[in-house]
Amino acid sequence: MKFAIIKEVKSPPDRRVVLSPEACCQLLETYPNAEVVVQSSDIRVFKDEEYRALGITVSEDISDCDVMLGVKEATIESLIANKSYFFFSHTIKKQPYNRALLKAILDKNITFYDHETITDSRGNRLIGFGYYAGVVGAYNAIRAYGIKFGGINLPNADSLKNGKELEEELQKNQVPAIKIVVTGTGKVGTGVKEILEILKIKEVSVNDYLEKDFKEPVYVQLDVLDYNARKDGQELDKYDFFENPSEYESSFMRFAAVSELYIAAHFYGEGAPYIITHDNTKSDTFNIKVIADISCDIDGPVAPTIRPSTIADPVYGYNPETSQEIDYKDAKAIVVMAVDNLPCELPDNASRGFGNMFLKDVIPAFFNDDKDGVLKRAKMTENGKLTENFKYLQDYVDGKE
Repeated sequence: MKFAIIKEVKSPPDRRVVLSPEACCQLLETYPNAEVVVQSSDIRVFKDEEYRALGITVSEDISDCDVMLGVKEATIESLIANKSYFFFSHTIKKQPYNRALLKAILDKNITFYDHETITDSRGNRLIGFGYYAGVVGAYNAIRAYGIKFGGINLPNADSLKNGKELEEELQKNQVPAIKIVVTGTGKVGTGVKEILEILKIKEVSVNDYLEKDFKEPVYVQLDVLDYNARKDGQELDKYDFFENPSEYESSFMRFAAVSELYIAAHFYGEGAPYIITHDNTKSDTFNIKVIADISCDIDGPVAPTIRPSTIADPVYGYNPETSQEIDYKDAKAIVVMAVDNLPCELPDNASRGFGNMFLKDVIPAFFNDDKDGVLKRAKMTENGKLTENFKYLQDYVDGKE
């Protein structure tokens, strides 16, 4: 089995990679019959020389490789027919801007696996960049508060070498006595929590957060039933929420009334109630001044997220009176940080973390006859057709929807 680490070609450039030089060595040590070729790249966070120094082959030509490993979407022109590919295609939700890409994958007889479709037998995702999205998102949340109100001076995370430097920058700053509300307790939420703990911000209970005043910064991390309630008043478990989201309504306004900073690190399921509406922001009791929307669902559950922002220009202002964008410096403005590719700002750590997951949960399937079904579940296309689990995409591919 010959694996290729392909060059990232999407614009803006992405410096992340599936396998670091050390991860490539680990793969070869574990599976002596495997080969790895790294396609030469001048943008990758790890230089070609770092791979060569560890004995990994670097080449422009990867045409004799079997499995192509990338992070972001490959271009249609770069796809090599009759190969296997892994990357984030952004097609499983029928995103119109990538319809042509999925069609090309089928036309070129490519066996395709989307990183998002790599799951265990219960449907839980095995790999991703969620934790690092949380880390960088929380860092950017604190930075955004400083950009708006001063007193906090953090450089753009993209200018830092790794997580150690990011931690050092955080420790130079003191967060004022504000209340920070976080939605989400998964991998993204875990990354957020780590940053808040580095800043020595105290976590408090829901009741204390809502009822008490503090002379130090505090945060509360909410699960879904903390900010959603059944319309009929019943108190059931969160699995009822997942199964019957339309029976619930947001109760987030009680947190919005006492919070200055909101970090959205949740997963939003279809049919769930919106967390913040445009009307909510018009209320006299809405106190949030800065929103860091790591989830970045445009026109979704966090209404002030009206567009994504960029690494170079990470914040914009939202005018609650008009529901339109405004200069973030305006006194009326709610500051929104909605960078939609946050892990790109910490490519070294994000790549190493992703590679560890890929080595543990995906690579073995190529050498053990896929005994756990990881590849079978993740495979979207084969022999020029969509596989059974992804036939729902056929009308999308055909341009009918």
